[in-house]
Amino acid sequence: MVTRIISAAAAIVIAVVVLCFHNTIVINIAVAALIEIALFELFRAEDCLKFKVTQTVCYVFALAVPFSNYLLRLSDSIMYYISAVFLLLMFLSFLGYYKTMKFEKLAFMIFITAFVSVSMSTLLYLNRTGGKNGLFYVVLTLCGAWLADSGAYFAGTFFGKHKLCPNISPKKTVEGLIGGVVTNGIIFVILGFGYLKVASTVIDVNYIILFVLGMICAFMGLLGDLSASLIKRQTGIKDYGNIMPGHGGVMDRFDSVLFVAPFMTIALGIFNILK
Repeated sequence: MVTRIISAAAAIVIAVVVLCFHNTIVINIAVAALIEIALFELFRAEDCLKFKVTQTVCYVFALAVPFSNYLLRLSDSIMYYISAVFLLLMFLSFLGYYKTMKFEKLAFMIFITAFVSVSMSTLLYLNRTGGKNGLFYVVLTLCGAWLADSGAYFAGTFFGKHKLCPNISPKKTVEGLIGGVVTNGIIFVILGFGYLKVASTVIDVNYIILFVLGMICAFMGLLGDLSASLIKRQTGIKDYGNIMPGHGGVMDRFDSVLFVAPFMTIALGIFNILK
């Protein structure tokens, strides 16, 4: 327990420092580092580390995505070219590894590289396009991915009787899910109220939409958690890594973010929660 607390405290400090520099390239570097580590953990789980060339192609492409806003200054279509080259090199490497690599491995590496790099980079998109509210959107998204677990834990501990997905995640219960959903909605409303008080300009907050978004984020986070857990079940591993002692690897902490961040990017583009 002490190890988990110390590890979490250190992670929070690092996160706060990075967010303090949210208007600089520091946040791009931080997201890029998380993407690279997450990919390594997933490739290791699926026994893809032996395909060195294919791995390298994935890492290079994944590194380009969080810096796309800088690359687009060179050309409006540069990411199309980079994506095309990525796919071409991936299939060329497949030809090189034809004796040991099955197509399923290639498909996994292509999909997971695109999914993780794009999903994580939506945090940067929220920060960049949100203007003066960009940092709030990022914090809101991260809270939407992580804080539902607290409500789910307490609700599941005191009221949990019906297993949710016993074959994938034995500890999760239906009651815990309900608790997490309601908790997340309330947390979003509290965050909106808090931001209203500290905002430098006069704004109106749509608390109804905030509450609904918070609840949906709890569901999206659960999908991310269960998806990552399913991979662990099928590959026979307990954690993706030990970069955060007591918590596991990057994927163990950011699996829910991979689903919540894209959802919030779409939702905040449709619904105006701040006026």
